Amino acid sequence: MTWRSVVISRPARIKREHYSLAIEQVRTAYVPFEDIAVIVLNHHEITLTHPVLSACGEYGISLFSTGDTHHPNGVFLPFLQHSRATRWMRLQLDLSRPVAKQTWAAIVRRKIANQAICLHLAKRDGVSRLESYVRRVRSGDGENLEGQAAFFYFLQLFGRNFHRHQETFINAALDYGYAVLRGTIARGLVAHGLMPSLGIFHASEQNAFNLADDLIEPFRPIVDLFVSTLVNPPENELKPEDKTALIGLLNVDVEMPRGVMSALSAIEQSVESLARIYDGGNETLLELPTLIGLEQHRLEG
Repeated sequence: MTWRSVVISRPARIKREHYSLAIEQVRTAYVPFEDIAVIVLNHHEITLTHPVLSACGEYGISLFSTGDTHHPNGVFLPFLQHSRATRWMRLQLDLSRPVAKQTWAAIVRRKIANQAICLHLAKRDGVSRLESYVRRVRSGDGENLEGQAAFFYFLQLFGRNFHRHQETFINAALDYGYAVLRGTIARGLVAHGLMPSLGIFHASEQNAFNLADDLIEPFRPIVDLFVSTLVNPPENELKPEDKTALIGLLNVDVEMPRGVMSALSAIEQSVESLARIYDGGNETLLELPTLIGLEQHRLEG
């Protein structure tokens, strides 16, 4: 299982050296491609060779570019051949409305439940109210309890003056962490032959990642909990170490039905379980993460 995140924040030339990524700076560092899940290019003076892009496709690596604000603004996804790609597309298009609505309700319940856990771990009020929302979610979430819960949750977590559309340090950190999760989930969907643009609930014609935006929801509180621990700097900007830590959240432990594992591994299992729903199953097959803290996953051995 790939697990490493490579963040390059200084001028560099990156190229392929046999089975490794070579990062040429003052010294040259080598990272085996098979160990890499994500590469983030976080400086304008980084050059890379075509074989690096080819290796990213070959090894299933998500490569993120960043813009003038140093936030992810693009992602290179592997164009992995899948023996039954057309079949999966048909299954996505043919998913019955009742199953789609029940699956979305399961996602919403787990998201709100994780938001409640986040408030508890952050020692904030409002846990019982969010737990009541979880019990009230019905097929398709026709009451939009997801939206009601989110409005209440963010005020509890970040204060009564907080709004998601403000240009603040907190929102910059949230957006950065969410962008990495979103791209990583899209990578997992493509690897399993699924079309990221065909969502269960999200259905915008202008969104190439509708399905990723469905599946990301229960994972968001991982980012929320971490951002709640950060201290707003006077310059109100993310530091390089903050960005590295946000990318490192892919290695945070979560609880899954099959046991404790990294968020990266949990994404893979969630995608696999979603594929089983498309392949004739129902929402009971969906495997989603439970937030347990910010402990980094320890590799055995």
